This record gives sequence, C-alpha cells and structure tokens, in this order.
Amino acid sequence: MKRTLQTLILLTSVLLAGASQAAAPAAFTVEVTGQGRPLILIPGLASSGEVWQGTVARLCGPKTGRACHVLTLAGFAGVAPIEGDLLAQAEQQLAAYISTQKLGRPAIIGHSLGGFLALKMAIDHPAQTGKLLIVDSLPALGAVQMPSITPEQLQAMSSQMQSAMRAQDAASSSASQRRAVAGMASAPADVERIIGWGQRSDRETVIRAMGTLMASDLRQDVAKVQSPTLVLGTWIAYKDYAPRAAIEATFQQQYAQLPGVKIALADTARHFIMYDQPDWMYARIEQFLD
Repeated sequence: MKRTLQTLILLTSVLLAGASQAAAPAAFTVEVTGQGRPLILIPGLASSGEVWQGTVARLCGPKTGRACHVLTLAGFAGVAPIEGDLLAQAEQQLAAYISTQKLGRPAIIGHSLGGFLALKMAIDHPAQTGKLLIVDSLPALGAVQMPSITPEQLQAMSSQMQSAMRAQDAASSSASQRRAVAGMASAPADVERIIGWGQRSDRETVIRAMGTLMASDLRQDVAKVQSPTLVLGTWIAYKDYAPRAAIEATFQQQYAQLPGVKIALADTARHFIMYDQPDWMYARIEQFLD
C-alpha cells in the first residue's frame, strides 16, 4: 500500500498555558510504502526521495513486514523551500512526525546530508531513534583534510564557501554542479537524474544546507549515540588522491567515539552507492536490520 503524506502541520512547541504555537512550515514531505516495522529514509543534498526507489522496493515490498517513510527535504528537487535553518527544522519536525505517527524508535537510513541529519536525530533524540544506517557521510566533512581544525576555522571555511557559491552566475553554478555530480555515480543516466534534482532545487537552500554541513563537527557528539550503527562508505572516486586504506582510516577516525559502530567500504561504488552497488548495499542493510 502506498500513500503520500504532506507534513503541513507539525507541533513546534507548547506554551506554558498549554496552547500550541502556530505550526512551522513543512521542512519535508513524506511518502510511505508498505506496512510493518518503520524505516525512515533521508536523501542527500539537493536530492529527491526518489533516490531510494530501489531500496524501498527491496526493503518494503510485499511480505517484508516493513514500512518505508521516505523524506524529501524542503527546497530540494522541486519541494517548496522554507526560511531559516533547514536541518534544524527538519530534525525537530522529524521528531514530531515520529511521535504523531506513533513510530516508536524507527530505523533511520540517511545518505550524505541525510546521514548527517540521521546522526543528529540519534544524538538529540535517542528515545526516537532505532538502528542507524549512514550511507557515505561523515560527522565532520569540513575536517577531512585537517582533523585538528577548530570550530572557528570550520565556520570561516563554511562562510567563504557560501560566499563563493553565491557569487557564481547561473551558468557557472550549473557547470560546477555538473562537474561535482559527474564523480558521484558511474552510469550517465544516474548522473543526469541527480543533476535534474539539483536543477529543481532552491539554490539558496542548497547553499545554506551545505554551509551548515561544512561548519558542523559531530565527532565528539557521536559518543551520545545509543543506536546500533552501520556506516557504509566509498573510496573509488578518490583513488587518484588517496589509497583505500587512508580513506578507511578517515572513516574510522571520524567515528571513533561512536560506541560499537561498524564500518564497511564499497569496492566499486561512488557516492551514490544505491545506484552503483545496490546489491552490496541492500545485503548489508538487510543483515543489519534483521
């Protein structure tokens, strides 16, 4: 069974007198497929929930006993943007969605920026986060080249990056996007699909979300995660810059404080593992969930 739920009204807070404030604008849409144990799937920067289509068919098809709740964040892939900090609002509204839908502690699967949001949920809302599966995402993306970077340096780097992105004209921005995405998936059709989502995304939302990601450092905060966690990473796209062992070491170092974390790197997949090595990814997800 498939239905689409628009997150139009979510409780933001409760006043001392017990009355609710005006509902916040929706930070995401949700599409639900299947029935049974709930899974929440969050796509990455400027991506549509459609990226999980094959994953949903495998994990939440008939007789699987699972229900996939697939998000698309506001401002991405044609969904209307909202004002303010998208990731902070998405986190709070997702916690509210889990409560109102009585999902208990659903497993959360997040890709890239969605993996960062999944980590934030596990850190800030442990009672509402079940098993955690992170697909090619790090707690501190901005610290990859300089592990000892300070919060002030991260913020400065993020601000500089955002200013440079805003200074680009439309043609330059489109060319930059194409160059970036070209290395994220192997099949040309997949690359074009991802580019299409980016073209339908709100540019300012993408810039601000990327800025938040680059300025954040969760390497110590992940020690608060109580959920069993599996991290699936990639390395092949960076083979000209670093050997597999070095990239695997980066994942191990960034997740060092997360209790009991399991990390596996795909052999041939680029960033969009669900397109490049789907069977490898599905097998590890199913083993982890079951």
